[in-house]
Amino acid sequence: MKTLFQLALVATILVPSDVPAAARKKSPAHPKSATEAQRNPAEIEAATRLQVFLDRANFSPGAINGHYDEFTLKALALYRQSRGEQPPPPPAKPDTAPDVTGLDLASVGPVFISYSVTAADLQNIGPLPGAVAKQAKLKFLPYYDAAEAIAERFHCDIRFFEQLNPGKTKTIKAGDQLNVPNVEPFEVNSVKDLKVGSEIAPPVANDIAAENEADDKKDKSPEPGPLPISVKIDMKTNMLGVFDTDKLVAAYPVTIGSAQTASPIGEWKVRGVAKLPRFRYDKQMLKHGRRSGNFHMLPPGPNSPVGVVWIALNKKGIGLHGTDSPETIGRAASHGCVRLANWDAVRLAQKVKAGVPVSIH
Repeated sequence: MKTLFQLALVATILVPSDVPAAARKKSPAHPKSATEAQRNPAEIEAATRLQVFLDRANFSPGAINGHYDEFTLKALALYRQSRGEQPPPPPAKPDTAPDVTGLDLASVGPVFISYSVTAADLQNIGPLPGAVAKQAKLKFLPYYDAAEAIAERFHCDIRFFEQLNPGKTKTIKAGDQLNVPNVEPFEVNSVKDLKVGSEIAPPVANDIAAENEADDKKDKSPEPGPLPISVKIDMKTNMLGVFDTDKLVAAYPVTIGSAQTASPIGEWKVRGVAKLPRFRYDKQMLKHGRRSGNFHMLPPGPNSPVGVVWIALNKKGIGLHGTDSPETIGRAASHGCVRLANWDAVRLAQKVKAGVPVSIH
């Protein structure tokens, strides 16, 4: 006998939903197709269970979408690697169940939970103009609507969130009950109080420590004490790994630079972490890597181009940071930096401090 959740999910799979403009702007990773209707709720729940399991283990599949997509398989392979296991070959067909032998998937508990919307969930929602010049006049870059805010809170792809809650996502109000993935929630209101190593007062993200490259060339002394944590970014797989000594302890999908503004290949170091930074939007710099006098200073917020956290590297203007478009992580180019979903950027920020080596290759 199907649960009410399963019946609702079947209905939304068979009938395309009316996706709001804000969601369409997010470029969902899985637009609906003919094959979508062939997937039954049990398959979707099993795929989501694996994604939730990996997310909880700090081997992030990116935005949870109920699919065995490429980043779920990459996260699974890295999770097995972290346990000293040989990852099995990927499934022969796309979006089919991989080998999950030995994984305690039952530890997840219920894959989906009912969440009661609070007034705090609605605090960071407001009008967000599309024009950068108008955004620069705001004090904060909020979420477009409650659906975007709660989907990000639960690490969820916006379209998948709508499928889980048919007919409920356009008029969300405090007290509404919504189905969400059973992950540790991302608390945007808690970012300001986040405990991070080597915190930098929130300046302009891509202007942090303008003299850092010169300083780094002068200062060749070793870091005080051992720094067992290191970060390695694989540009071929679009995955970032966190290592404790030589042991892989976490992994997150990333978006790296484009052909015009490539991410800097080489060995770098973390300079510090800025929470809720402002961002200097210089179109010439972003597109061609050349700074100009024609720019806009964007305020902080979850819909900032650099998200809610900036991890500065010892190269001017380059950092590891959040994003306003979590569904595009790993599937679109950045402007030279390394982008993560906001929830993953926050988790990474709590693992690093000044001096932590960052390898980009």
